[in-house]
Amino acid sequence: MNKVKITAVRKSEYPDLMARYENPNLHACDILLGQSWISEDGRRPEGMCEPAWDSMREFVEALARGEGNFFDGWMKNPMSAMISCNDGFRPVSFYLEVLEG
Repeated sequence: MNKVKITAVRKSEYPDLMARYENPNLHACDILLGQSWISEDGRRPEGMCEPAWDSMREFVEALARGEGNFFDGWMKNPMSAMISCNDGFRPVSFYLEVLEG
């Protein structure tokens, strides 16, 4: 199976939505921009946020199996994907890519 690198490439935050809908959050996302992990055998890397993993798991598993070209040419690199976590208040975008070798 392929190793898949997961990199946090963008973090957003929507204070207006947080003020309007969210209860005070004592533990906001602690993922850092540029932080990366390596998934081996399609498994969740140690230290990876579980809700973020739930958003990307199927794509990581597919890339690990050598599958790609999601949505018929969506990505310039067919062995990659851009996935965001499901936090509507402070989403993080992750670039997933198969590592060569």
